[in-house]
Amino acid sequence: MKQASCRLSVCTSGRGLVEITGDISGWILEQSMENGLLTVFCQHTSASLVIQENADPSVLLDLNDFFERVVDDDPSLYRHRAEGADDMPAHIRSALTQSQLSIPVTSGRMVLGTWQGIYIFEHRTRSHERTLALHLVGE
Repeated sequence: MKQASCRLSVCTSGRGLVEITGDISGWILEQSMENGLLTVFCQHTSASLVIQENADPSVLLDLNDFFERVVDDDPSLYRHRAEGADDMPAHIRSALTQSQLSIPVTSGRMVLGTWQGIYIFEHRTRSHERTLALHLVGE
């Protein structure tokens, strides 16, 4: 059994989804492991991870629109505003999604569905550099 880990930095451009499937796939290939389990962990409380359709961009737009309706940005609704008016809404959006994903690896590739991609879901309104911890266990 082998293990590999790394940190992946991703720049976001404000609220929305940034696909990172290719970056992660490339790293997995470098590890030369045929079968295993990949963990992807987002080291932030105002961004999250999702597996979502990567074929039709309107899916991502609809997800953003949905979160706009569900989590109001009105700062008068929140006590926590330490890092700006979008800070607490970003924490709520993150709590509704995931900070960690587990993805099987078979034949050196992630076992994702045909139209699935991995995304960082940026919940802040301005750009950020986000760090992900990747850990692969396998053989």
